Amino acid sequence: MKPILTAALIVAAAIVPAIVPAQAQSVISPEVHPDGSITFRFLAPKAGDVQLHCEGVPDTDMTQNAHGLWTYTTKPLDPDIYTYTFDVDGVRVIDPLNSFMKYNLLSSASQVEVPGPPSSSLPWQIVDVSRGELHRHFFRSAVCNDNRDFIVYTPPGYNPRAFKRYPVLYLLHGFSDDTTAWTEAGRANVILDNLITRGKARPMIVVMPLGYGDMAVLQAGHDPAGQALRQRSQDKFVESLLTEVIPRVEKEYHVSTNRRDRAIAGLSMGGKEALVTGLNHLDKFTWVGAFSSGGMTNFDANFPALDAGANKQLRLLWIGCGNDDGLLKPNQELCHWLLLKGIQFTWTELPGQHSYRVWRRDLAQFAPLLFQPENHSKFE
Repeated sequence: MKPILTAALIVAAAIVPAIVPAQAQSVISPEVHPDGSITFRFLAPKAGDVQLHCEGVPDTDMTQNAHGLWTYTTKPLDPDIYTYTFDVDGVRVIDPLNSFMKYNLLSSASQVEVPGPPSSSLPWQIVDVSRGELHRHFFRSAVCNDNRDFIVYTPPGYNPRAFKRYPVLYLLHGFSDDTTAWTEAGRANVILDNLITRGKARPMIVVMPLGYGDMAVLQAGHDPAGQALRQRSQDKFVESLLTEVIPRVEKEYHVSTNRRDRAIAGLSMGGKEALVTGLNHLDKFTWVGAFSSGGMTNFDANFPALDAGANKQLRLLWIGCGNDDGLLKPNQELCHWLLLKGIQFTWTELPGQHSYRVWRRDLAQFAPLLFQPENHSKFE
């Protein structure tokens, strides 16, 4: 896994020649300006062409000065976290001057944050509030026949010696991400801290497992020939979640075992996994969320027993997607199918593409609806 990131750094080192230490120290990239614009810099005197690829910014050629420093300054951008890379003579390169990374099993990228004002209500912005904790667990999976991990978020005030029971959300990442994605890129823990501390969401435990039942699925990608492997990976993941991860969480943490206190949600691949797991196991989940879910075409095959009777068991079925996401149409088709089946759901369409700029907002809207009392409005 890590060699992918290392290879990118090696490529960058090969393109960037020996840099005079004083010159290297004077180069800052990225530099966020007070108006929200960003200046990106890349030192490569021998490069013939350098392009910037950044979320929210059109792909653009950077300009080289006499010292071989390539630069580009964006227009003012909205407060958010943006991923970006450089294209150096056709080679995709992360920013060697920036340690703020979005790690990915196949294609890592650099990140930059344009902060909001101190009084900002941005749910993912780190502000001075009480903080929960993250715990990482490693175990040997008999189902998947490998070593894997999951991350657990405990909310502010969680006391392992107390007897208070918490509701739990199982939060799933997307294809090519790993267990750290929802905290490192999605800032799920920051979002929950801010919502809980401000009284906008119920205190809850969040479990973020590895979303593959077979790691070989990463090599299959989205090739149609890999459908059987993707199905096997999904089936093994669901089995491992239900028989290994959930029992361990319920043994080691003070979580309620009542289905009314158990939710599942995910993005992209994880969105499909959340739907398949939650809607086919309504005896275990009452709250289900899917953010830009992908890879779902045959709804009857994926949900063979789902009918309007699910409305009595579900407290919330929440489906969201970005309006510029290539998966918007399949998600709309899913909603149409649910309507024909008489199944109630909440649909949310946010501005944006297939990225955490949408999914952070999805989580910030979804989490406050969870684990509300029965007299709380089901569809807000």
